[in-house]
Amino acid sequence: MEESAARKLICEIGKLLYERGHVVAFDGNVSIRLDDNTVLATPTMTSKGRMTEEGLALTDINGKPLSDKRASSELAMHLLIYKMRPDIRAVCHAHSPHATAFSAAGLAIDKPILSEVILTLGCVPLTDYGTPSTDELTEAMKPFVPHHNALLMANHGAVAYGEHLWQAFDRLETLEHTAKIAILAKTLGGAIDLPADAIEKLIQIREKAGFLGENARCQACGYLHETNTACELDVSYPERGGSNGQKISFTREELIELLSQAAKLG
Repeated sequence: MEESAARKLICEIGKLLYERGHVVAFDGNVSIRLDDNTVLATPTMTSKGRMTEEGLALTDINGKPLSDKRASSELAMHLLIYKMRPDIRAVCHAHSPHATAFSAAGLAIDKPILSEVILTLGCVPLTDYGTPSTDELTEAMKPFVPHHNALLMANHGAVAYGEHLWQAFDRLETLEHTAKIAILAKTLGGAIDLPADAIEKLIQIREKAGFLGENARCQACGYLHETNTACELDVSYPERGGSNGQKISFTREELIELLSQAAKLG
């Protein structure tokens, strides 16, 4: 993408993030990967609603400054996503209230309650807590970035990414809207999950249409992901000198029952 157009677009998206309440004060950050080695990002300590095109920061893919503007302290989050996902060209991070409420409550957005979300976004897992602007945060994100297009970061906020900035922004808004609906449904007695056969049809549609690939089949909730239909546990036998390499597989229901019984015995 041409740099001048990217600067204009980042400021436009930043204003939308601010006006729609996804960020306040200096919250959030946005970036576009201009080419394989150049990233344009929002500056540090600047409201996303009051940015200027000339105030944006330019860095290389490793975060080395290419201008006199200082990028957001959370740029490492963006760079990790770009390095792990060559298909991604833009990233949006925000503290959208309802999505962040899920992250603060320790909850993922992984319940199949809305067909449109399954089609266009997929499951949004919750990563472990990591101190912002440190390696702790990026390390917690690594297992999930290849399989998901949006993440909740424990006690922090949300990040969404896409092939272009509008797609990243739309995914962030979809995430926030879904969180809001889930919270409202909870006040009405709780949302009802879609049946398994309906989920299967939706996933087949989204893959055929190119909305999401097979790599997006959820690693958090296990729907239609062969490697996650059961939970595999390494079994160790200390009296025999440690692990013997054997594995025992449990279904999700069996594992829940096993843990429940263990809790009662404890």
